[in-house]
Amino acid sequence: MNRHLIKSVQARQIISGRGIPAVEAEVTTYGGITARAVCTAGHSVGTHEVVFAYDGGEKWNGLGVIGAVENVNTIINKVLHDMDSRNQAEIDYAMLDIGKSKLGGNAIGAVSAAALKAGALSAEEPLYYHIGGQSAVMLPCASDGAIMGSDRYLPVKGGKPTYSFIAYDFKTFSEAADAIWEVSNKWNEYASRKYGLGAKIPSPGFPSGRFVVFPKGIVKSDVELWEMLNDIIVGCDYEGRVGLQADFAGDSYYNREKGIYQGLFDDKPRTRDELIDYICEIIPKYNFVVIEDPLYEDDFEGHAIITKRCGIQLVGDDLFATNAERVSKGIEISACNAVLLKVNQIGSITEALEMVDLAYKHNYGIMPCCSRGENLDICDYCVGINAASIRESCYGTSANRFIEIERELGSRARFAGKAGLKGRLNED
Repeated sequence: MNRHLIKSVQARQIISGRGIPAVEAEVTTYGGITARAVCTAGHSVGTHEVVFAYDGGEKWNGLGVIGAVENVNTIINKVLHDMDSRNQAEIDYAMLDIGKSKLGGNAIGAVSAAALKAGALSAEEPLYYHIGGQSAVMLPCASDGAIMGSDRYLPVKGGKPTYSFIAYDFKTFSEAADAIWEVSNKWNEYASRKYGLGAKIPSPGFPSGRFVVFPKGIVKSDVELWEMLNDIIVGCDYEGRVGLQADFAGDSYYNREKGIYQGLFDDKPRTRDELIDYICEIIPKYNFVVIEDPLYEDDFEGHAIITKRCGIQLVGDDLFATNAERVSKGIEISACNAVLLKVNQIGSITEALEMVDLAYKHNYGIMPCCSRGENLDICDYCVGINAASIRESCYGTSANRFIEIERELGSRARFAGKAGLKGRLNED
């Protein structure tokens, strides 16, 4: 029997780092290779993401995934039996042909990611190489979390906006990671000393960065936070080399009935035009170099306007949902200039990579995010597709993985730096 062929596909329900049920899939080959992957939902889920299969009822608040697990253990296990673990597209489309609505996006997502890892192990090659081959040589700008929290001014769920440090003007990833370590630690020491606030990792097991949560009443507006973060950068002598990366999550603050945004940055209500004006004003003043989701998830026109005006990397998450059709719509009117990559938003590795190819063909950037169960695999995904930036994930164990890849690549390794970011930085 060919050792690369899939012998079995099994799954179980686990509790993810987010504290909710998730599907963990396990793909085993005849060669004795076993690979696992997890598919979980995010804290906030956009309306355009693939639908997960949940059990409903009272147990697990209706979020149990026993049905999705059963779909893996029966239907998917039978369909993928004896397929070559190295043929990702064949594996994914075998599941997609059955249907996301029947199997559940979480069942497909977990198996797809596990199959990718099994294929890499069976081929005896690093995951990033399995994804991108000889061309996979780029290390992203390094970043780490700084601030999160959504209810500083009005009661809003989701933990947004988040602010992070991003190191871009360095020669290597290792140098950028060293700078992030220094800036991040200085910031956490400062927040602890001045406010008694400690940094925390929002989802245990996820290399998504460390964040300080500012509760209501400590600051009057986010202007105070931006000033503090920039003071830390300047104090570490990294001005112009380390900047701010933000996920504004505008959709969380948008009142569709009134057509206004409220609770974002302060308690002042703003129309779309007022919000765009304000964001474009603060970008150069506070050294923002990457902004994600400034407006609500269906406002393609607004995202096109702010992209044209702001001059930096504008990333679509809820706007695009890792969906090639939505990315195509954005490309038509130049809405954003980068796409957040969350494989589990669309369902399978193959669909995600097809979206990446589309984005690159139209000069859009890709920014991977580890919030859906990817864990350290996000580092390999990032290098595999030569992404120039990443959502946090460059501190501690994740930074170690990037540095390990950098060493493996040796003289072939490239650091994206500011030239890899969209907007004015790469035009200097």
